[in-house]
Amino acid sequence: MFSFNGNKIITTSGGGMLVSSDEERIAKVRFWSTQARDKARHYEHSELGYNYRMSNVLAGIGRGQLKVLERRLAQKRHIFEFYKENLSHLEGLEMMPVNDWNEPNFWLSCITLSGKVKPLDIIEALERENIESRPIWKPMHMQPFYRNYDFLGSGVSQKIFEHGLCLPSDTKMTDDDLNRVCEIIKGVWG
Repeated sequence: MFSFNGNKIITTSGGGMLVSSDEERIAKVRFWSTQARDKARHYEHSELGYNYRMSNVLAGIGRGQLKVLERRLAQKRHIFEFYKENLSHLEGLEMMPVNDWNEPNFWLSCITLSGKVKPLDIIEALERENIESRPIWKPMHMQPFYRNYDFLGSGVSQKIFEHGLCLPSDTKMTDDDLNRVCEIIKGVWG
């Protein structure tokens, strides 16, 4: 599955794409994504459906961005490496891990903290300078909507949520922008 939301490397302002070689499953997903409308002359819905179709105009916008994909990926890698070079020496700060068995796209540069400095300390320091950062996504089992459902897991996602932070990672960031972010973050350590 691919997301094309506004904060992604390739964006159509929303929507996404599902890829599969299972034609039966693709047909079912297509049915759900087109409001689960049954084959009838009138609007008939025997299942819950959604309106998740992507317009041809938005698909064209996304397709046009493929021409700059390699440049954007290179910039995302540069952003990650810049943060790693300038921040990884800070006590208790760890960059998101990079596996040696795949090639990440570095869509978002994230850190986890294990010392005295907490994610909120960095978020607030950046906010004072009008720079947005965010906690890592809250796990689904912690969301209020799912509180009454069973959870199977070991708590890894909760730990990452509680100690993690997404750093500014826009491809339009210059080295001056990145340096400014790094200096503010270093200042939290004093």
